[in-house]
Amino acid sequence: MSEVGQVNIKFGDDVSKMLYEAAKQSYANRPGAVIELHPSFSGMRVIASDYKPQDCHEILDSDGAGTKVEIAERTQDHSTIAHDLFAMVCDDAVVRGGEPIAVTTILDINKLPDDLQTRETIRGIATGYVAAASLAKVVILGGESAELGERINGYGQLNYNWGAVVLAYVHKERVLAGDKIVPGDMLVGLAEKGFRSNGITDVRRVLGEEFGPLWHEQVVSELGGASLGQLVQRPSIIYSKFISELTGGCDLAKKPLAEITGAAHITGGGIPSKLGRMLKPSGLGAILLSPQTPPPIMKFVQELSGMSDEESYGKWHMGSGMIVSSPKPVPIIEHAKKWGLEAQIMGRITREPTIKIVSQGVEASGQTLVFTDR
Repeated sequence: MSEVGQVNIKFGDDVSKMLYEAAKQSYANRPGAVIELHPSFSGMRVIASDYKPQDCHEILDSDGAGTKVEIAERTQDHSTIAHDLFAMVCDDAVVRGGEPIAVTTILDINKLPDDLQTRETIRGIATGYVAAASLAKVVILGGESAELGERINGYGQLNYNWGAVVLAYVHKERVLAGDKIVPGDMLVGLAEKGFRSNGITDVRRVLGEEFGPLWHEQVVSELGGASLGQLVQRPSIIYSKFISELTGGCDLAKKPLAEITGAAHITGGGIPSKLGRMLKPSGLGAILLSPQTPPPIMKFVQELSGMSDEESYGKWHMGSGMIVSSPKPVPIIEHAKKWGLEAQIMGRITREPTIKIVSQGVEASGQTLVFTDR
């Protein structure tokens, strides 16, 4: 029999094979990194022992796509969730100076009926898998899928959660531990046009209260022609490959393109939390006189929610998905242009251990917000 209870074992194996075939395409991102001792979805794959440069530490980071998955369930477009997942783990690794090398994932699904919707969902996930791995320059070393029944729920009939672990190498001379940051270093923001994968629960609540259960189908003229679901689903930018090019990555033979003293991935807790984490070892602070502007959809949700600017800056990225510190910001901005990334000088590092932001939110635009508890 192919099924035990409510678990479809045969189709579960088919799903694993589909994801394995997608994962194999990522090996080209890092030639020579993966050795397959037994080429099959259930076989053994390892990172070659001679692939890691000398004097490198290993970093393991884990995270998930969170409730952003429900937006994909609503729009029935599953091709971008991998971008959110890979951004969460890979961009966390580079803030420590790491260069992401390999990713492995765990996909928990409520049920796996062998029907068109399920196959289209897995096909979308696999397509995004390949694209996100290329953008992050990582190999997909392995993964697991599990059918968990009622322990997984969401919107519609087919629901899942997706998490990942990233392996990154960091050379001992290129670790970003916060101790290289000094007063006067400039802060460069890298723009993000969507929500990334943080604070989505609040977004769903606010839009659901305003527009009802089918909020994702609504089109708001002031936001353009895309539906609210499409705007909220916009895939996260994956910055890790760009940052590794700036730092030189884990191989000392690669010359850095810029002098980076610190990096902050702006996720849950926003700028006060994540920039504060970057500054904690030094005890320094920052003033952001020219922050990047939040995406229109973010300001729209903030206005509907009635949240203060202070609350919003403590929940969402408010325009900057990544912030880096440097005494020489121009090379960062110039390289960002080559990548098609929007980058600008936002402010500088200060001796005073507070984070001050000239707000770009909807409630107190132009006013200075002061964050002391970070």
